[in-house]
Amino acid sequence: MTGASRPRKRHNVAGRIRIGIGGWTYEPWRGPFYPADLTQKRELEYASRKLTSIEINGTFYGTQRATSFEKWHDETPDDFVFSLKAPRFATHRRVLAEAGDSIERFFASGVLALKNKLGPINWQFATTKQFDAEDFDAFLTLLPKRVEGRAIRHAVEVRHESFRHSEFVSLAREHGVAIVIAGDSDYPRIADVTAPFVYARIMGTVDAEALGYSKRALDAWAARAKTWAEGKQPEDMQTIAPTKNEPAPRDVYLYVISGYKVRNPAAGMALIERIGQSPD
Repeated sequence: MTGASRPRKRHNVAGRIRIGIGGWTYEPWRGPFYPADLTQKRELEYASRKLTSIEINGTFYGTQRATSFEKWHDETPDDFVFSLKAPRFATHRRVLAEAGDSIERFFASGVLALKNKLGPINWQFATTKQFDAEDFDAFLTLLPKRVEGRAIRHAVEVRHESFRHSEFVSLAREHGVAIVIAGDSDYPRIADVTAPFVYARIMGTVDAEALGYSKRALDAWAARAKTWAEGKQPEDMQTIAPTKNEPAPRDVYLYVISGYKVRNPAAGMALIERIGQSPD
């Protein structure tokens, strides 16, 4: 008689970590990041091979052409992903529950032309916008989970202290929407994980550091990203309403934003090197 087979030990597989910057058109990057002889029309092609994601900012200010999304899709590697800042017309309003038309127009504008390269949508709110549980719940309800059969990931970037509230965290968790984690900034840092992915924006690059951050700071952010990807919570990131759920792998999107912007690409590349997930 043969012995009973041993159950296989389950290994926790980490999610994919994507690291990038905000946009790709910035004249002071020519020289420090882009080769001086690189034509401007090839900047996205170049940046997408040094980084693994880019957060598109232009969508925040106005509607982009569908042909632009198609072009961006075609210029980038197969495994590259864009996140998009949602239009301010949806988030910068007194009554968020009335944003339905703006949200529908945004998704009908051509963003799906990015196809498999469409990553999370970042809904960024004004610094003066305060937490109103009923209105915010209504807004989160308006965010579509699928558009034309494609699953959509949503993140909310809140920048007023009133959102540092367990009820806000619970609402985000109920809707499966990520809370953008603000790093190295004056904005409230809410590090609770509320979705199957993590979205972080770090804003502390400085001129004095060649890589934007010190080696110690880069090591710390890389370690946090790895911990999130494993489904765990970094010990140095305080939460408001922690859960006791079993760790599950999560994708991580981390963008080096603001700060001393000239150094942001260098910081992004240094983080990619540290996590060992180089661009394809």
